[in-house]
Amino acid sequence: MSLSPKLEFRQTQSLVMTPQLMQAIKLLQLSNLDLISYVEAELERNPLLERDEREDGDDIDAGPGKASIESEGFASADVGDAPGDWMETRLETSPDSIAERLDTDLSNVFPDDHGQAAGEPMAPPGGDPWSTQPGRQQASTEDYNLEAFVAEEKSLADHLADQLGLAVTDPTMRLIGHALIDEVDEAGYIRTDIGSVAERLGAPMALVEQTLEILQGFEPTGICARTLTECLALQLADRNRLDPAMTALINHLDLAARRDFSALKRICGCDDEDLADMLSELRALDPKPGASFGSTPVQPVVPDVIIRAAPDGSWLIELNSETLPRVLVNQTYLASVSRPSKQEGEKAFLADCLQTANWLVKSLDQRAKTILKVATEIVRQQDGFLTHGVRHLRPLNLKTVAEAIGMHESTVSRVTSNKYMATSRGIFELKYFFTSAIASSEGGEAHSAESVRHRIRSLIDAESPDDVLSDDTLVKLLRDAGIDIARRTVAKYREALRIPSSVQRRREKLAEATAAR
Repeated sequence: MSLSPKLEFRQTQSLVMTPQLMQAIKLLQLSNLDLISYVEAELERNPLLERDEREDGDDIDAGPGKASIESEGFASADVGDAPGDWMETRLETSPDSIAERLDTDLSNVFPDDHGQAAGEPMAPPGGDPWSTQPGRQQASTEDYNLEAFVAEEKSLADHLADQLGLAVTDPTMRLIGHALIDEVDEAGYIRTDIGSVAERLGAPMALVEQTLEILQGFEPTGICARTLTECLALQLADRNRLDPAMTALINHLDLAARRDFSALKRICGCDDEDLADMLSELRALDPKPGASFGSTPVQPVVPDVIIRAAPDGSWLIELNSETLPRVLVNQTYLASVSRPSKQEGEKAFLADCLQTANWLVKSLDQRAKTILKVATEIVRQQDGFLTHGVRHLRPLNLKTVAEAIGMHESTVSRVTSNKYMATSRGIFELKYFFTSAIASSEGGEAHSAESVRHRIRSLIDAESPDDVLSDDTLVKLLRDAGIDIARRTVAKYREALRIPSSVQRRREKLAEATAAR
């Protein structure tokens, strides 16, 4: 067999991800906040893209439930010809009109110090706030900041620094105090080792500890603690409740978390009633005293899809227009810059910007239609949940929805990522409606895992202190209800719901019953 070079032609087919396809896939999986940030960046980069500022009612081609993303130029509105325009009727400023109204000649008017020429109308008293000509008195709007009138929220560091300035006069201790305040986290704790702070400042350890003791006396009570035990001890000492029994209790918080009340009674040397009172006082304390200062406001979840009940019993599905950025291609600006461009580099740049803008508009439109199509199928599959509640949530997977709408599973997975649906029962992520199936013990329709978790929580909430349900009892009750489930699955769901075991629940309920008596 001889080896020799030769030339041959082959024709093959391959799937290539074009930049436009990659852009469409990227936009599909973005959340509404990430999408807005992406579009804002494109608006800054591409001069041919413009934000569509028209109202929904002005867009006659926009269908219900989808964003308006047309590639048209801006329509220039001539607001000056509007009847009754207040800008035209506020003051006649032409020299002829003023001379006729005042019955005098303006030729004897001398120019003022600001450069007012003879024959030029005088500015009204107080200046003309609408005048933009040089030399006129003009209201300065550049330095006007409305946010300056809004009260600034005081941070925890500022709050502690103000108290430090009043409580400490020694410059050295003030310097140490500011260094310690810089180490306080959002919860109000000092997580850094005090020895490292003393070494960094070159200060004696005793002086640093003395300054820390002063800081721990500031408001809010329990601030600048190094551990949770120290934070609770500071609050109890401020209430004059740090007795030996309470000290023993906060030193064994792990036993309180496990609800091992018998061990706590032995360590603290108290009975059931005293232990219940001590635990009640412990729950009234604040484990994060600094959380109320300078906290970042929680951003509410903005739904991408809104579901409403129709009068005929069906469901109206529409996209939230507030989460859909509306952009268009400014054809007027494109025409104005295309004519004078002669160089090949300018033409190539404009062509690239035009292609990118058209693809972005098309991708946004396709994204809106895909989300609406997937949401419609989810509502059709989970009609029982919307009507009757979580007990009727059906098991659903991506393949079922993908086959119903004629798309790939990966597309449905991208659509359901970081997207939310507003229903009459609350706001849910689209992935919430996709749950695994649990077989029925009677051979009927399978149950969703979410509905089973809801049943477990309902059964545990309804149990009495004298009859706490174990995991085996829960398995028996669920099988009687037609749900074939294993004991380890019940334990896994119970732990996912952060529900303690039957032994811990029995201890807690007995303690609550004793305290109630």
